[in-house]
Amino acid sequence: MMRRWGSAAILAAAALLCALPASAHKPSDSYLALAVDGARVEGQWDIALRDLDMAIGLDADGNGELTWDEVRARHDAIAAYALARLKLSSAGADCPLEVTQHLLDDHTDGAYAVLRLRADCGAGIAVLDVDYRLLFDIDPQHKGLLKFRHQDQTSTAIFTPDAARQSLQLGETSKWLQFGDYVRHGIWHIWIGFDHILFLLSLLLPAVLVYQGRQWQGAPTFRMAAIDVLKIVTAFTLAHSITLTLATLGLLSLPSRLVEAAIAASVALAALNNLWPLFQRRRAQMAFAFGLLHGFGFASVLIDLGLPQASLALSLVGFNVGVEVGQVAIVAVFLPLAYLARNTGWYRTVVLGGGSATIVLVSLVWLAERVFDVSLIS
Repeated sequence: MMRRWGSAAILAAAALLCALPASAHKPSDSYLALAVDGARVEGQWDIALRDLDMAIGLDADGNGELTWDEVRARHDAIAAYALARLKLSSAGADCPLEVTQHLLDDHTDGAYAVLRLRADCGAGIAVLDVDYRLLFDIDPQHKGLLKFRHQDQTSTAIFTPDAARQSLQLGETSKWLQFGDYVRHGIWHIWIGFDHILFLLSLLLPAVLVYQGRQWQGAPTFRMAAIDVLKIVTAFTLAHSITLTLATLGLLSLPSRLVEAAIAASVALAALNNLWPLFQRRRAQMAFAFGLLHGFGFASVLIDLGLPQASLALSLVGFNVGVEVGQVAIVAVFLPLAYLARNTGWYRTVVLGGGSATIVLVSLVWLAERVFDVSLIS
C-alpha cells in the first residue's frame, strides 16, 4: 500500500508545503492598550520582536538571535516605524503620539517590544478615532488587539486590513458589538491556524471510509460518515472548550513552548493513524485527548490581551463560538465533496494517503522548529 502512495504523496506534499506558511509560530498579533483621561491618552503597545525584525531588521550580526543590545540600538527605528502606523484623532483634530519608554516583555509566543505611549488631544475626548496600519503591508494576516479603557469601562476592538480605522465611543460600549468582534476573531483564528486545521483534517479524511481487510473502503452511507464526523467534531469542541476556558480564566496553565510542540506532535500522530490505522475506531477519543492541548493554543491570544474579568468572559464566549463556526464551515465544505469521491482510487491514494503523508512531513517540521527553538533574546 505504501508504494501506491509514493508518487502521490510527493505531489501532494509539494502542493501543500507551498501553500502553508513556513513559520511554526502562531499568527501575528500586537497588543494595544489605550486609556483616556480628559484630553489625554496613555497607552502601551506590545509588538513581537520577530515581527519588528521582519519589518525593519533588528538582528545586526545576522546570527538568527537577538540580543538586548541589538534591540536597544534600534529603539528610535522601532518608535518611528510604529508611530508611523498608528494615528489617533478626536473631533477631526490629530492627537500626536510619542513613545515615553521602551521595555521588553515575554508573551506566550515569545519576546515583545513594549512601547509606552502618550498623546494629548487638546480638548476633552468624546470619540477617539484610531487608525492602525502596523504590518498590514507585509503581513495581511496580522491583527491588532485593542483594550480600550475610560474610567471604569473597558471595551475591546480588533484591527485588520479591512477594519484598520475604528471610532471608539467613550462610555458604555455595546456588549454585543464586543461579542461580535470576538466571534469574527475566533472564525479567522481557526481559518489561519494551520496546525489546528491540519489536525482536524487528519481526523476527517478517513471519516468517509471504513477500514476492512487491511484496506480502506468507501463508507456505505452518508449518514454513517456524518455520524463519524459529528462524533469527532463534538469531542474536539468539548475538549478545547474546557482548556480554553480554564487557561483564559487563569485556572490552568502550561508552558507555551510545550503546548505548541505537543500540538505539532498531535497533528503528526493523527495523520500517521491514517497511514497505519491503529485507532481507527477511537478517533473521537483521539480528538478529545489532543483537543485538550489545542485549547491551550486557542487561549494564548486572549491571555496575552490581558482583559479584565468581565470583558474576558464575554470575549471568551465569543471567541469560542467563532472557533466552532469556523470548524463547521470547514466540515460543511469537506464532507459532501469527500463523500462523493470516497470510492475513487484518487481519494484513497492521493487525498488520504498522499495528504496524510504530507501532513506528517509538515507537522514534523513544525515539531522540530518548536522543540529546538531558542530564546529570541539572549
